[in-house]
Amino acid sequence: STISKNSLKTSLLQLECHFTWTLLEQHVSLDSLEDTVLDHIKFVVEYNIRDYNMLSYVCHLKKSNEEALRNLKKAEEAIQKYHPGEIARRSLVTWGNYAWIYYHMERYEEAQTYVSKVENSCKNLPSTAHGKIQLPDIYAEQGWALLRFGRHYFERAKNCFENALKSEPDNPDFNAGYAVAMYRLETVSERYGEEGEEKESCLEALKRAVELNPKDTTVMALLALKLQGLQRVNEGERYIEEALQKTPDFPVFLRYAANFYRRKGETDKAVEILKKALELTPKSVFLHHQLGLCYKFKILELKNTRYTPQEEVENLIQLAIFHFKTVIDKKPTFFSAHSDLAQAYALGKRYEEAEEVFQEVLQRNYLPCDDKQEIYFNYGNFQHFHMKSELKAIKYYTEGLKIEKNSYGRRRCKEAAETLLKQKFKRGLGDATDIGTLGLIHNLNGKKQEAIECYEKAIALDPNNEEYQNALSELKLSI
Repeated sequence: STISKNSLKTSLLQLECHFTWTLLEQHVSLDSLEDTVLDHIKFVVEYNIRDYNMLSYVCHLKKSNEEALRNLKKAEEAIQKYHPGEIARRSLVTWGNYAWIYYHMERYEEAQTYVSKVENSCKNLPSTAHGKIQLPDIYAEQGWALLRFGRHYFERAKNCFENALKSEPDNPDFNAGYAVAMYRLETVSERYGEEGEEKESCLEALKRAVELNPKDTTVMALLALKLQGLQRVNEGERYIEEALQKTPDFPVFLRYAANFYRRKGETDKAVEILKKALELTPKSVFLHHQLGLCYKFKILELKNTRYTPQEEVENLIQLAIFHFKTVIDKKPTFFSAHSDLAQAYALGKRYEEAEEVFQEVLQRNYLPCDDKQEIYFNYGNFQHFHMKSELKAIKYYTEGLKIEKNSYGRRRCKEAAETLLKQKFKRGLGDATDIGTLGLIHNLNGKKQEAIECYEKAIALDPNNEEYQNALSELKLSI
């Protein structure tokens, strides 16, 4: 009956599980996420419960609810094996997921059974005024789930781990989650953040997590990368070497170790580690991307030598293209990898294919502004350095500038456009469009008077241009 369906929906929304944590499909590539979680299950047994729950949610999003139920069964088996003394408390997320999946399968009786199991178990547990359960393990499980869904979720993940730590400040798992969330947030703000943003350093959080659990080589590797970023390379390398002793065959760690050596300029060592990790987890998108970057770096190195070994370069170009293609096939939302693939084509003088890759990704419906700005920057570079067209380069840098979001990509577009325009004016060239673009740049730099002068010059050369007239009147109003 409808009444029970509606009241069931109300109860479902009170549950704490993957279905109520707003994990949106548009932010991930489901196949690649599924591979990542399966790899994790294979190599990290102690988090199987969490991983099977995540996998069941991914299966549901992939429209295979039967498979989702099978994974929840595996989560239950893991709970019985690892937490026989506190089954109810450890099963809340799993039961919540069961209830939602049965609801989606229109098996309302079974859904209700699981809702009741959760409600009965929660009578003795701390909860909020709205009846939502507040348990540190559940905050942590939510935090780890959020981390899996990408950069739009890192801030929320950090908050979840902070909540978990309030009740158990020395819990190694919660500290690891908090440190990872902090590290990722920092990486994102370096890449996408606004200028002059106040950054809280993740260094202390990583150190504390490593002290609490010296066996966690993943966090150890992140600490090493952080130290490397602070120019404390030798200190960082000691952690990498220690971790290589502890877990020589753990792919999640190996990928970060390879990243460390690639950044250090030891590309061959990085390639060796990545190949080993790829044998262990052949579907890992991250490993394919890192290998592609290593090969791209080697190509640029060889092209800068006096006698370029042509055959070796050709071979490396093929490899880079292969790995970057694998990345975007498996994970179409890995937006920067599209630029990497296009650059690899360009290095092989396969300009039409490079052009196609840029065009395809720029036409995506769901492309975040900052990613789009970065792609315009790379596309402008492609036009400038490979196609030798200053005109088109300026055009695409400007496209990136016109997107309102203040990001690293936009700053790079601004600097590149400014440099090219100044060179053009030095040579006594530059038309109304160029002067108008310079006006836009001055305006973004907060130089309003210079911007007004540019727009006035541009209008004198191109009297019917509405864009410049609107920009000019807006500027005059704002002064």
